[in-house]
Amino acid sequence: MSQSIRLIVGLGNPTARYEKTRHNAGFWFVDGAARDLRVSVRPEARFHGCFGRGDALGGLMLLKPSTYMNRSGSAVATVVSYFKLKPDQLLVVHDELDLAPGVARLKSGGGHGGHNGLKDILAHLGTADFLRLRLGIGHPGDRARVADYVLDAPNGVDGALIDEAIQRGLLELEDIVRGETARAMNRLNASR
Repeated sequence: MSQSIRLIVGLGNPTARYEKTRHNAGFWFVDGAARDLRVSVRPEARFHGCFGRGDALGGLMLLKPSTYMNRSGSAVATVVSYFKLKPDQLLVVHDELDLAPGVARLKSGGGHGGHNGLKDILAHLGTADFLRLRLGIGHPGDRARVADYVLDAPNGVDGALIDEAIQRGLLELEDIVRGETARAMNRLNASR
């Protein structure tokens, strides 16, 4: 994939109730990108979320859908359609149960792996041909506990590890946005 990224979407749930939960790792990444790139991300009703566009990295856009995780696709599809973006100009950042806390992995295409936010985006876009940054949050060990686990705050150790993974992802952001995904993947895969 050599196309440059124009839109970064962080997945999560809105409201203070969910702010510190594992499911909001994608939101945390976008908050970090907004801080590093000095982009103001504000509520934008027409895009069904908090949206910002800066001058850095070719006018990179940031989105945090306010539609709740299971309905993320409507916000993403609205922004993609409005700006006439191609799927390969999209990076979706999300929490990943199948990776340990502290692990960040870049992936192009593929299925949703049971992630309801990704599932809704796939349904709305009609394609899986977009880039994902998967932020490990670990697994509770029992499928019956997953819903409560992702909607709970990580403990101190896991929270610090998730933040480290986010910081490593942010360090690779320029290469990812510029389409140098192989180089970014190699560095992320070599870490932890």
